Amino acid sequence: MGFFSKLFGKNEEKLNPNHLYAPMAGAAVPVTEVPDPTFAEGMLGNGIAIIPTEGKVCAPCDATVDMMFTTGHAVSLVTEAGAEILIHVGLETVSLEGKPFKVHVASGDKVKKGQLLMEVDLEAVKAAGLNTITPMLVCNSADFNTFNTNVGAAVTNADVVIEIGK
Repeated sequence: MGFFSKLFGKNEEKLNPNHLYAPMAGAAVPVTEVPDPTFAEGMLGNGIAIIPTEGKVCAPCDATVDMMFTTGHAVSLVTEAGAEILIHVGLETVSLEGKPFKVHVASGDKVKKGQLLMEVDLEAVKAAGLNTITPMLVCNSADFNTFNTNVGAAVTNADVVIEIGK
């Protein structure tokens, strides 16, 4: 299927509930490369990180918004497969008090893969001296027997970055 038929054609393919797609466009890296031990050492769960090239944060799968942080710097989701996902945009970005963030969803919303969750002005984050690296963690990763990550490449919301299974 070509690019335009994928873009404009019917998407009859059922999403695999065990696939999590990149929440942002950028470079997918191992979570161990995040320069913050809370993320890198897996204290909040296993996952990946994105070094973003654009500030749109999209749903990595069909899910329910468990908590949209009022500052817009993070969101937690619960997937149909029971995965508890945390997407944390940048490091120490809570200190920006929501200024470079625009939130598009609220706690309790049902979202579809690819739906815009929030936007961030990456240049404003960098200007504040903060890192834009964005961890995406499965906080209950120990609940899954299978946990595979796909990192080391440029990704978009069309690319699977985590595969889980029970």
